[in-house]
Amino acid sequence: MTTLYQERLALFADNSRQTNKIFKWRSVQVNRLAALLFALEDRAIDGDELHNSYALIKDATGPFSMFRGNSAISISALLSLTKDPKTILNQTMEVYDLMKASKFRTSDYLVVAAYQIAAHTEPDQYKYTVERAKAFYDRMKQTRRFQTSQDDYIFASMLALSGADVESCGARMDRLYDALKPQLPFRTGNSVQALTQVLALGESDETSSIARVLELRDIFREQGLRMDKEYTLPSLGILSLLPSEIESITTDIADSFNYLRTEKGFSSWSITQPELLLLCAALVASKHLENARGDTLLTTTAATSITNIVIAQQTALAVAAAVAASSAASSSSN
Repeated sequence: MTTLYQERLALFADNSRQTNKIFKWRSVQVNRLAALLFALEDRAIDGDELHNSYALIKDATGPFSMFRGNSAISISALLSLTKDPKTILNQTMEVYDLMKASKFRTSDYLVVAAYQIAAHTEPDQYKYTVERAKAFYDRMKQTRRFQTSQDDYIFASMLALSGADVESCGARMDRLYDALKPQLPFRTGNSVQALTQVLALGESDETSSIARVLELRDIFREQGLRMDKEYTLPSLGILSLLPSEIESITTDIADSFNYLRTEKGFSSWSITQPELLLLCAALVASKHLENARGDTLLTTTAATSITNIVIAQQTALAVAAAVAASSAASSSSN
C-alpha cells in the first residue's frame, strides 16, 4: 500500500469521526458517505462548509421537502465540494421538478438522481437527459416490474448521462442478468439488476464482463470477503470495470479492509462487513482510476462515469440503510 493511499484511508477514517460529531442526530451510514466524498477529493471535512450547504438546502426548501430527508447530508457534502453550491442546488431543484413532471416519484433517490444530472450536464440538456432517464427506467420496469423501484432512479440517471442507446443497453442488461442470476446467491435479484446496470456502461463484451465479475467474486470468497452479497454486488461490478489486474484490485480491497478495521469507529461492532467493503470499493476504484490517467484505453469520459457510479451507488445504499434504521425505530416505538 502506497503512503499516499494510506493517508487517504486515514483521512477517510478521521472524516467519518468528524462528521459524526457535526451531525450527531444523523445516520452514521449517511455520515460515512459524506466523509467518503471528501476523502475521495483528499479533503478533510470542513464543518463550516457542510453547515453552510445544509443551511442553503433548508433556506430553499419547505420542512417536508425530500431535500431535507435522508439524503440531506450527502447532498450537502456534494454541494460543499463544488465552486458554486447555491447555483448547483438551484439547478438540482430544477431537474428534480422536471423529473417529477416526468412521473418519477418523490424520494431521497430522486434527489440524488437530480443532482447527478444537474452536476454533469448543461442546463439546456436537462429536459432531454430527464427524458432519457425516464426511458431507461421504463425499459427496466418493462422487463422486471417487481424488481424495479425508486432505488433504480440513480442508475437510470447515470445511464441517461452516458451515450448508450436505451433499447440496445436494455437488451444488454437483460442478457447479463439472465447469465449472472443463476451463478449468484439466492434472493439477490434486485442487486443483480443493479450489477447489470453498472456492467452495461462497460465496453467489454458480455462474456468477458461476466467472466471478470465471477473471477473477482471467487478470489474475494477465498479471502473471506463476500462481495457477492445483496448490498455488495453493484460494487463488484464497479471493480470489474477498472482497467487494472484482478490481483491488484483484490489485494487493495483486502489491505484497505484490514487497515480500516484497526481504525476507531470501524470495528466489527461499529460497521458491518458489507458496508465496509462498499466503502473500500469506492476508495480502491478511485485509486485505480487515478493510476490509469494517461492510459489511452481509459478515456476521461469513462473515468468520470465510473466515479459517478461509485458516488451514486454509495449514496443509494447509505440512504437505504438510513430508511431501514428509521423504520426499525418507528416499529419499536409502536
